[in-house]
Amino acid sequence: MKSELQNKIWYAADCVVKSFAAEAVEFALMEADANGIETDYLGELIVGEKIKVIGYFSVEPKIEFLRSKISESLAIYSFDENAIEELSVREVENRDWLAEWKKSWKATETAKFIIAPPWQVIENKEKLVIQIEPAMAFGTGTHETTKLCIKAIEDNFVLGESFFDVGTGTGILAFAVAKLDTKNTKIVACDNDPDSVKIASENAELNNVAENIKFYVGSIEENSANFDFVCANLTADVILPLLHLLVAKTQTTLVLSGILAIQEASITTRLNELGANNFAIETDGEWISVVIKK
Repeated sequence: MKSELQNKIWYAADCVVKSFAAEAVEFALMEADANGIETDYLGELIVGEKIKVIGYFSVEPKIEFLRSKISESLAIYSFDENAIEELSVREVENRDWLAEWKKSWKATETAKFIIAPPWQVIENKEKLVIQIEPAMAFGTGTHETTKLCIKAIEDNFVLGESFFDVGTGTGILAFAVAKLDTKNTKIVACDNDPDSVKIASENAELNNVAENIKFYVGSIEENSANFDFVCANLTADVILPLLHLLVAKTQTTLVLSGILAIQEASITTRLNELGANNFAIETDGEWISVVIKK
């Protein structure tokens, strides 16, 4: 499989930032739809020292748009604007970005799964293997939010339950359920980004679970069916407007992630308003998941 992203002109957004704010900038660039992120430590990393976070884009991003996303993220993390020292956008050499990514991406291991690129040989025979062709840097299973969702599936999914993955990305969560429950064809996954749905469908073929999963471009709607188990690995600002639907369409277990720990109150307050107050919080670094039982 060869990504179309290789054939486009690429742009790099260079952000020189105090090291303590690096994750906030990474989050901002992810929200700005960067296709990949690189961190240049500019020498030995010491708190307070400069660090460069680079976001790679297939469409040239506007500086004003990036500044607004970074400002929003800094505010979420309670950092001052002075944490950012420089921001610029440049056109970069058209390289084989997938080849570059292959050099650095290693398998991610959870209690029941190993998430790995297809070129990596996995000798562990005790765990289920999910193969992801890295057509983009996100959705490879390495991010804390993905791992939190997989843990929630490992701990709570019951064989035979219907499953709905809202904001599927590269499809990992749907694949996890399909691997756990090989006869289950009541798995649906959606994403507003047509490219993500295309990539997820291709990865489903790679994992031999394409017949088990229905993918579509879109989101959860008023007329969406009810599902036993629902996952929404999005961001807090996307989850909040959808939360009433996510709660209403869930029969047994709802998993929310893509939420920063400092955003917990905004989510839990809304859940209490909706009467969905039987929930537990899991934490991984700066991120949380919320598992709601009904």
